[in-house]
Amino acid sequence: MNGAEFSSSFFSGRLQLVGIAAGVIVSILAANVWPALLSTPNVWAALILESAFLAAFLWWAKGGGPPRALKAFRVFIFRDVDLTLNQWAWGLVAALFFAISVHAALVLLFRLIPYPVAMFRRGYDLSVVPSHTIQWLVVVVAAASAAICEEIAFRGFLQRPIESRYGLWLAVVISALAFTALHLGKSWALAAMIPIVFGAGLLLGLLAHAAASLVPGMIGHFIMDVGLFAYWWTGIAGQFPGRPIFETGVDPAFVGAGCVLVVSLAFVAGGIRRLRHIAQDVA
Repeated sequence: MNGAEFSSSFFSGRLQLVGIAAGVIVSILAANVWPALLSTPNVWAALILESAFLAAFLWWAKGGGPPRALKAFRVFIFRDVDLTLNQWAWGLVAALFFAISVHAALVLLFRLIPYPVAMFRRGYDLSVVPSHTIQWLVVVVAAASAAICEEIAFRGFLQRPIESRYGLWLAVVISALAFTALHLGKSWALAAMIPIVFGAGLLLGLLAHAAASLVPGMIGHFIMDVGLFAYWWTGIAGQFPGRPIFETGVDPAFVGAGCVLVVSLAFVAGGIRRLRHIAQDVA
């Protein structure tokens, strides 16, 4: 069954809202398995169990396992296609520069306002983890958990059906709003962060559509979150040295961060544009 045929049959059936709601809820719950496992005494066991869980969750989201009534829907939302070499190349370009864009935006933000270290570190204390190496493993698994589960939830189960029926932009905006709402309860969710989170949601939604796959978005989300967890939220990768420009004035570092943001966004836009053209040629 191709995407158009499935879309037509799916949206005329009673599985419409059930599939979307159940998929989003299950994916968000899956993202919270890792924090629960990390609270157990054995970090190594938690790392192994979470890695196995993520592999199983990916298999399920791609159509494996029950319920069989939603198998075709899961295949549809995952956008499970074999990417060409060109799609991989441009997908990785867009993914990498997406992550760079988010971090450049954070640097600019905390040159405009003071960086609230205590707020950002609340709930992300890795001091109980026995070594620096294991702290990095925890960060990597946490980033993978968020990237896989949130992309499946928001760019898959939520965005894909809306996109198929109502068009790209409405679907992308709705998924980005839901993505932002999910993060509003975080300790670091000050008002100035909302445009960055919403903008990240928009870019990830456009990337999923352009690549016809969730995989490049998962990679970009993963790279972004490794940096967020390691640098901004835990400090294991270092401490942010910048001071607000109302103290230092507009210095070369601030201008440089602005240039990095502009160039990175240009690469993301270019990658998405190329992916759309390639997808049209493949189709």
